[in-house]
Amino acid sequence: MNDTANASGYHVSHLDQLEAEAIFIIREIVAENEHPGMLFSGGKDSAVMLHLAAKAFAPSPIPFPVVHVDTGQNFTEVLEFRDRRVAELDLRLVIGSVPDAIAEGFVREAPDGSRNRIQTPVLLRTAETHGLSALMGGARRDEEKARAKERIFSFRDEFGQWDPKDQRPELWSLYNARIHQGESIRCFPISNWTELDVWHYIARESVDLPSIYYAHERDVVERNGMYFAVNEFIQPRDGEEVVRRSVRYRTVGDATLTAAVLSEASTVEQIIEEVAATRVTERGATRGDDRVSEAAMEDRKKEGYF
Repeated sequence: MNDTANASGYHVSHLDQLEAEAIFIIREIVAENEHPGMLFSGGKDSAVMLHLAAKAFAPSPIPFPVVHVDTGQNFTEVLEFRDRRVAELDLRLVIGSVPDAIAEGFVREAPDGSRNRIQTPVLLRTAETHGLSALMGGARRDEEKARAKERIFSFRDEFGQWDPKDQRPELWSLYNARIHQGESIRCFPISNWTELDVWHYIARESVDLPSIYYAHERDVVERNGMYFAVNEFIQPRDGEEVVRRSVRYRTVGDATLTAAVLSEASTVEQIIEEVAATRVTERGATRGDDRVSEAAMEDRKKEGYF
């Protein structure tokens, strides 16, 4: 990792720089916005975000709620981790329930059972119901090209939509969080981090994660070149063989769409070695929802997706 030094010989590591930038951004969004919130799904990036937020306001408690859009198709280990961290930090958890929204007719499930697309209106309604005019999330630019073009402070109109051709400049790390009634801001404090940066930070800070991020034995089926865990949401189709493999998850989303990767990496150090050697992004390797079309992510973000 690159270090920098000033005239006095004081060294600042690459991770120190990233941490300081993220903490500054979190404090800035809280200072400039009356009702912020932070997305917390229980995934590794949101776990790092929560750790940064705790550091940003220590010894005081985190001064905003955490938000999770629950599709009802989550990995059990991730939900258990989410609830445990919320209890440990005594946080207010706001849940937007996709199953409840389906039951009341607010959204309609796709014929294939995917709930990925209908997360967006549930997220927008949840933010509106709880008066959250700014939402922080753990998206990073290295994940996907649509995320690479989005600003750290991302302006959303009164419909929660994003226009990639109408973004605010962020010269010299100056952020414009000004909004009118009904508008909102999405904020990405770790936008400049890479997957490898995240894992180095997890190692340095001993950030706790759900167990599925580490290699473990699991029954899987190979589908579209990816390994999906067999569970209540994924069952083998005709011609598919259930096999037992050592796998881990690089990213966590719906169990219906998120695949595992073959891996023997059961420690943070082993995962760092593995990530350093890979040439496929975590979403490209494991997320079926990004394979719908070349512009799948950008289309969803324009509609209001995070």
